[in-house]
Amino acid sequence: MIKIIKKKQGYAILELLFYIAFFSVLSLVVIDAMITMARSFRETAIQAELVQSGVIIERISREVRQAYGISSISPNDLKLNTKDDAGADKTVEFLLSGSNIQLLENNVLTGNLNAPNISVTAVTFTQINTTQGAAVKIFLTIRSNNDKLNRTQDFYNTVVLRGIY
Repeated sequence: MIKIIKKKQGYAILELLFYIAFFSVLSLVVIDAMITMARSFRETAIQAELVQSGVIIERISREVRQAYGISSISPNDLKLNTKDDAGADKTVEFLLSGSNIQLLENNVLTGNLNAPNISVTAVTFTQINTTQGAAVKIFLTIRSNNDKLNRTQDFYNTVVLRGIY
C-alpha cells in the first residue's frame, strides 16, 4: 500500500496575513502610547516651568519685606529703599522691561528674574498706606514660551514693609 502524503496548502498565506494585521494593530497601539507620553511630558514640563516661576514673586516679596521705604512706585516699576548686609543704604528696583522682570540694585542692572523661556505678561505694584505702616500689593502674570496654547499663570501677594520697625 502506498500512502499519499498531502501537504496543507493555503494556511501559510492566511497565517502571514494574520501576523501582518496583528503587528500593524500592535504598532498603532505602541505609537499612540508614545505620542500620548510625549504630550504628557511636554504638558508636565510646561506646568513645572510656570510653577517654578513663582520664585519671581518670592524674590520681590522678600525684598519688599526687608525694605524700610518705597522710593517710587508705578504699575510696572517698584523702587525700594533698603540696606545691604553691611548696613549701608541701597536701592532695589523691579522693572518690567518687555517680557522680563529686571532687578536693579543701586541703579545697576543685575539681571532678569524670569528664566529665558518664561515671559512676564503683566506686573502691577500697588502701594497700601496705613497709620501702622506701608505694604505693597503685587500682581504677576507669566506664560511659558514653550506653551502653544499661551496659557498664563497668575501670582498674587501683599507684603508689609518690615524694615521700618
